[in-house]
Amino acid sequence: MHAQSGARDGQWTTYGGDLGSTRYAPLDQIDRGNFNQLELAWSWDSVDGFLSKAGPHGEWWGNARDVFDALQAEDPKRWRGGRPPRMSSLKATPLMIDGVLYLSTPLYQAAAVDAATGRTLWVYNPKSYEAGTPTMSLTWNGRGVAHWSDGEEDSRIYWGTGDGYLIAVDARTGKPCADFGDAGRVDLTVGIARAPRGEKDELGALLYSVSSPPIVCRDIVITGSAISDRRNVKETPAGDVRGWDVHTGELVWTFHTIPGEGEYGNETWENDSWTYTGNCNVWTMMSADEELGYVYLPTGTPTNDFYGGHRHGDNLFAECLICVDVETGRRVWHFQGVHHGVWDYDFPCAPILADITVEGRAIKAVAQLSKHGWCYVFDRETGEPVWPIDERPVPSSTVPGEKTSPTQPFPTWPLAYAGQGSHDDELIDFTPQLRAEAIELLKPFTRGPLFTPPTLTIRGGNQGTIQRPSLGGALNWNGGAFDPETGLLYVPSRDGFTVTHFYTPSAKDGGTVRYTHGGRGDRPKGPQGLPIFKPPYSRMTAIDLHTGVHAWMKPAGIGSDEVRNHAALEGLDLPPLGGQRRGGPIVTRTLMICSKSSGRGAGAVECPNALVAYDKTTGEEVGEIELPGRPIGTPMTYMLDGKQYIALTISGRVPRLVAFVLP
Repeated sequence: MHAQSGARDGQWTTYGGDLGSTRYAPLDQIDRGNFNQLELAWSWDSVDGFLSKAGPHGEWWGNARDVFDALQAEDPKRWRGGRPPRMSSLKATPLMIDGVLYLSTPLYQAAAVDAATGRTLWVYNPKSYEAGTPTMSLTWNGRGVAHWSDGEEDSRIYWGTGDGYLIAVDARTGKPCADFGDAGRVDLTVGIARAPRGEKDELGALLYSVSSPPIVCRDIVITGSAISDRRNVKETPAGDVRGWDVHTGELVWTFHTIPGEGEYGNETWENDSWTYTGNCNVWTMMSADEELGYVYLPTGTPTNDFYGGHRHGDNLFAECLICVDVETGRRVWHFQGVHHGVWDYDFPCAPILADITVEGRAIKAVAQLSKHGWCYVFDRETGEPVWPIDERPVPSSTVPGEKTSPTQPFPTWPLAYAGQGSHDDELIDFTPQLRAEAIELLKPFTRGPLFTPPTLTIRGGNQGTIQRPSLGGALNWNGGAFDPETGLLYVPSRDGFTVTHFYTPSAKDGGTVRYTHGGRGDRPKGPQGLPIFKPPYSRMTAIDLHTGVHAWMKPAGIGSDEVRNHAALEGLDLPPLGGQRRGGPIVTRTLMICSKSSGRGAGAVECPNALVAYDKTTGEEVGEIELPGRPIGTPMTYMLDGKQYIALTISGRVPRLVAFVLP
C-alpha cells in the first residue's frame, strides 16, 4: 500500500501527493457540510514579477519588465519572435513539507512559502530566461519541483529549467547544493543526441528544455525533458530518460526511449531512422513504486507528430508506458498505446498506482490515462493487462511516403471516457434534420473511427481528416485522481476535434521532412451554428478500478444558453450538455475536489472561476467557492496547526498561489 498511501501526515511531498500520483489525502476537516464556508487564508504573488540580471557592476534586481528590456537591448533575438518571457502560466502544484510550500514558476525560479501565512521564505533564480525561450513555449511553463531528504539534516529541492539544467538547492535556505553537479546544477543537454547547448529551432526556441518536475525514488532523481514536436525537420533531440545520484548529481543510468543499435526495440525503427529521429520524451509527470523499485514513464510521439514517412515501423518506445528498474534504468516491461503515432496521442499525465481487487484477485495495478480517451490498467509488477487489450485493424494512410500500422491496441475494458471518432453515431442527434445537416457539412472531410490517419488537403476536394479526440486530448497533463478507500478513479475530460492540414516545408528554410502540419485549411462548422458532435462537451467520470465499470459520469455544466435556447431545439427536453472546463482533481476522505472555469471550443460554457466539491460516490456537486482568478494548476491539500488548507495557482496580472481554510 506504500505506493498509493496518499499524502501522509497532513503533508504533500510529491507533485501527485504520493509517488503513486493518487492525489489522495486522508483528511476530513473540510467536508460537504462546510465546504462553502471556506475563506481565503492568504494569497502569494509569483516572484516572477521581480527578477535579477547580471550587469557590469554586479547583479541587480528589478521589475520584470525592466529586466526584460535590459536583456532585449543586449540581444533583440534572445527570445522567440523577440517576445519577452510570459509569467502567466503558473502551472505548478506546490509541495508541503514541514510547514513550508515549495514550487517553481514559469520563469524557472523556485520559491519556499510559509504554508500558514503565504510569506516568501526564500527564492532561487537560475536566470533560465537569459538563455532564450524554452522549447514549445509561447507561454512559459514550470509544473513544479521534487523533494528529497535523508530524514535528518540534508533536505533538497530539485527542478529542471527552460535552458536544460537540473538544479538542486537546500530546502531550508534555497542555496545551491555545492556537492551536486557543478555548484548545484547538472547540464542535462550533455549526452543527449542532437541537443547542443544553446542551439535554437527555426522559430527561435531552445531545442531542449524541462517543463515538468523530476521524481525522486531510492536516492535517484529521474528527469524527463521537453522537446519541440512541431517542427519541419526530422533530426531532433533524443528523449532519453535519466537517473542521477541525489547527493552528487552523477549520472547513474540512461534509458534510451529511441533504442540504439543492438538494444531492445531497435528493429522497430526501419531504415536506420533511429539515428536521426527525436522526441519520444517524457515531458509530463512520472510515478514510482519505492517498494518494488520501479519507475513508470509515460512517453510522447516521435518526430514529426503527424507524418511518419521518415520513421517507418512501430517506433518503440514512443507513446508507451515503460516500467524501469530505478537502480539500473533497465526495462522491466512496456506497453505501447499507439504504434507509429501520427495523431500526437502522447501519454500526457502521470500513471496512477492503485492496489485493487478484481474478481477476488488482489492486484498491484497501474492505470494510465490517455489523450485519446482510454484508461489502460496493468499489473504494475508484470505489465499484464488487467482486462484484455485487443489488436484491431485500423484504416491505412494514403499520404505519400507514409506507412501506418495496420493495427492498434483497443482496451476491452473500461469503456472510453470521451467521444472517439467521427462516424455518424457520434454526430449531433437532437433532431434527424440536424444529424442530416451535420453529415452534409462533413462531406468535404475524411472521417472515420479512432485512428483514422491524417490525409492531404486538396483544393476543391478533401479538406483533411477529422481527428477526435483532438490533438490536445480528451485530457492532458492535469490527469486524474484515485481514492484508495473506494477504488474510484476520477477523470476530467473534454470533447473536441482537430483537422490536420499538411504542407511541404521549404528546403531553403531548413525543412527536411516531406510533410509537416500547420498548413491552412477549412474547419467544419456545426449545423445552424450548433456543435457538430453530440454532447456532453466536457464531463467528469468515476471509474471503479475493481470492476472497470463507470460508477458515474456527470456532464460539466448544463450547457450554454446559446445552445439550450437555440430555435432548432425549441420544445426539446435537453439533458445537461457540459461545456465547462474541469481541472485536475484531488481526493480527500470526504470529497473529490477540482476547479472549474469557462470552456473552449464547440459547446463551451461561460462560468465563474470556482473550486467545486463532489460527492465521491454519486458525482453530485455538493459545494462551490468562487476563486479570485482563473484556475491554472491542480489543487493540493494539507494539514497545518490543526487546520486543513486547499491551495492552487490562479491567473492575474501577476499569477498567484492562493490557499483556503475554514473560518
